[in-house]
Amino acid sequence: MKVVLTIAGSDSSGGAGIQSDLKTFEAFGVFGTSVITALTAQNTTGVQAIHPIPADFIAAQIESVLSDFKIKAIKIGMLYSTEIIRMIQKIIAPLDIPIVLDPVCISKVGSILLEEDAIKALQELSRDVTLTTPNLHEAYRLFGYKIGETDSLCAIIDHPSHILIKNHIINTTSADLLYFGHQKRIFTSELIDSTSLHGTGCSYSSAITANLALGYTLEESIERSKRFISEAIRSAPSIGHGRGPINHKAGGKYIA
Repeated sequence: MKVVLTIAGSDSSGGAGIQSDLKTFEAFGVFGTSVITALTAQNTTGVQAIHPIPADFIAAQIESVLSDFKIKAIKIGMLYSTEIIRMIQKIIAPLDIPIVLDPVCISKVGSILLEEDAIKALQELSRDVTLTTPNLHEAYRLFGYKIGETDSLCAIIDHPSHILIKNHIINTTSADLLYFGHQKRIFTSELIDSTSLHGTGCSYSSAITANLALGYTLEESIERSKRFISEAIRSAPSIGHGRGPINHKAGGKYIA
């Protein structure tokens, strides 16, 4: 069994963060290990409180996992502070495995999940990973990306690693754009009208991570992960009073 690692925040409602990553790993048949960077008091309506874990304890968690398991791929999610980002960057630098960065800045209900002064550090971290998966808001904050503005592509096409910009809406289609230098690939799926979208970004990036660990190419991993997320949204349970969670189990069955 392939072993993967998620480095991210904990979501007490179980729909995003570490909890959604582990559910996604399970759906794809890989063994998930985890390192928690922050505790959140959160539910489907928002984040009520954040308690960051000390950087030295985060480092201890990572070293404990890496010393015992042969990790095939890493997903990085919520990092919260510059100190945590710098520490993570130092640890992953010598690793020769796929690393997917989901640059979490803000939740879908508008809760801030990254300190303002940590943007520059997150930009630098994105240069050291295999793939960065920002949504449109995050792509603007990190790279100045704006839909339809050619000039805003400069930071994207000059970037040394792959960038997958999510959530472009084209008529009845959901499109994600993969950039690597001057190359571009578009991944599309049906646009599903749903309010159950909590944790989709976390689950998408962890699905890509799982598929990379299984030996699929980056483009294959994105395609499989997009199908997984679509079915997980389509089959989402109607629970919670806000943006509800998706159905990881249904998405896994669809892929299988």
